[in-house]
Amino acid sequence: MPQSTVKDRVIAKIKRSSSSVFLRKEFDQLGDYRQVSRAINEAAASGMLVKVGFGLYAKARPSTISGKPVPTVPLLNIGLEVMQKIGVKADVGKDAVALREGRSTQIPMLPIINIGKARVSRKIAVGSRQVVYEKS
Repeated sequence: MPQSTVKDRVIAKIKRSSSSVFLRKEFDQLGDYRQVSRAINEAAASGMLVKVGFGLYAKARPSTISGKPVPTVPLLNIGLEVMQKIGVKADVGKDAVALREGRSTQIPMLPIINIGKARVSRKIAVGSRQVVYEKS
């Protein structure tokens, strides 16, 4: 039986994971830093992943309109999952909370995440859309 390559191990980890967001450091145990980086970049180039920030990747699927890779989950969910993985307690913004509680009928257009009193400067974006942070 042939030895599996780093690329094979990275692709297998992506496919079997229930998570839709990956940090770069989650792949460190699969091999050498450069080999893993090359495998991640190849997965992003093939359309399996899309880069959403520095060291942040999301599972992707082809767009029905353009055929280019787009994330499988909305940008707001990506931002919330990233905050969970880096250890920041976060929730949706106050406008989305008002909508969820029935105090408003307006749907927020921006992906706003309430990070409480945490200090976060991580940029999370897909294309021209970027996650906006809100402090409480």
